[in-house]
Amino acid sequence: MDNAFSRLENMLGRRNTEKLAHTKIAVFGLGSVGSFATEALARCGIGSFTLVDNGIIAPEDISINPYALSSTVGKSRVSIAKEHIHAIDESILVNTYETLYSEDTAGLFDLKYFDYIIDAMDDIKAKVSLISRARQNGARIITSACLDNMTEASRLAITDISRTGSWLSVRQLREELKKTGTKNVKVLASKEHRKSAEESDEDGSEPGGCIFYLKGIAGMMIASEIIKDLTEPENVRKKRVIPVRSVKKDR
Repeated sequence: MDNAFSRLENMLGRRNTEKLAHTKIAVFGLGSVGSFATEALARCGIGSFTLVDNGIIAPEDISINPYALSSTVGKSRVSIAKEHIHAIDESILVNTYETLYSEDTAGLFDLKYFDYIIDAMDDIKAKVSLISRARQNGARIITSACLDNMTEASRLAITDISRTGSWLSVRQLREELKKTGTKNVKVLASKEHRKSAEESDEDGSEPGGCIFYLKGIAGMMIASEIIKDLTEPENVRKKRVIPVRSVKKDR
């Protein structure tokens, strides 16, 4: 598509836009966070996607997923995502796997092949497996913690998982990764106190709920972090530190 990314080139320069056009991104999990990140990266000129998800779009997804419409209910997430990406730019390469990532399916993916990996899955075992394998293979990966029952977008942050202290949103994932000895994991998480089931019942909401704008902002933050990592000079990346103050006191 001629001139589709001309404004991006004006901002990042031709060299960086060409680099993005040759970048290969894998997205594991096309719920709301993964879908928003994919949407943003496609519109930033990423040239190749591998999408992994076995979900079907349900009516309740309309309130949280950008690919969910009345016309897409009942269709697979990966197929709709592929159609949407090609509607943005038909030259983008999109590989789809309508499957769950697990220890049984891990062999399908050569993680060294990808320039960046997004883990937006919900299952902790799958997340730990993917993250640990990615780190073992030297692949760059960013993971999203669970954001259910959270509403405060200003409490979202991206940092190394070792710096998340007592953040409830990432505690279980951090503890499981620690058991595997996996370090240096970039995570998007929230410092907000997640409602317990008891608290949710008291105000009439149900545990496990989520809200569109929070997941959307989270996905966009992940896309922003990836674009910066891919386009910034190495000396700038090393100096860029995501500020997280008073972590242990932040509840």
